Amino acid sequence: MGYNVAIDGPAGAGKSTVAKRVAKELGYVYVDTGAMYRALAVFFLKQGLKPEDTEKIAEVCKNAEVSIGYENGVQQVYLNGENVTGQLREEAVGNMASVSSAIGAVRAQLLELQRELARTKDVVMDGRDIGTNILPNADVKVYLTASVETRAKRRYLELQEKGVACDLQEIAHDIEERDTRDMNREIAPLKQAEDAVYLDSSAMTIDEVVDAIKALCK
Repeated sequence: MGYNVAIDGPAGAGKSTVAKRVAKELGYVYVDTGAMYRALAVFFLKQGLKPEDTEKIAEVCKNAEVSIGYENGVQQVYLNGENVTGQLREEAVGNMASVSSAIGAVRAQLLELQRELARTKDVVMDGRDIGTNILPNADVKVYLTASVETRAKRRYLELQEKGVACDLQEIAHDIEERDTRDMNREIAPLKQAEDAVYLDSSAMTIDEVVDAIKALCK
């Protein structure tokens, strides 16, 4: 049985950045569940589907196989055998993933793969419902968050560094909308597990957040 660290929280809270660091420093496997949902979102977009095509998404998701591998210790995500890691951070993919991840058939498609990884390896897994749904018996649970303003600014700077034209207020609006969707969806909504440690990273450095989570581990 693996040692499991579950990190939940809203979009832009820094979950992936922190989880990767924690996993690397503890020698655990990092599992980015959001990337797995984004891979399915890539599939849906390639099928010409829109977020509102929920019935069609539920129907075609069984034709998509998502797997993860590691190259030089870095997680790679594969969609039907194709490495789609480089496509996962596109805005359209993120918006599709936010909507499609609320569909039962989509969640079921990935649930068993995620749990199997946790059964067989020491993992740090991040997402929206790890501690509440996917790994309810995780050894350590953290709810990592930050203010909308902080998360929007982080995303704005990330896009600017990539040379992508963007608007800070628009990003903040998108984050608020995504929070509302994630927290109010019928299936596995985003919420803090009762036994999770609440961590607001708004005024913390990445190093401070990583150290705080490592201190909770065995």
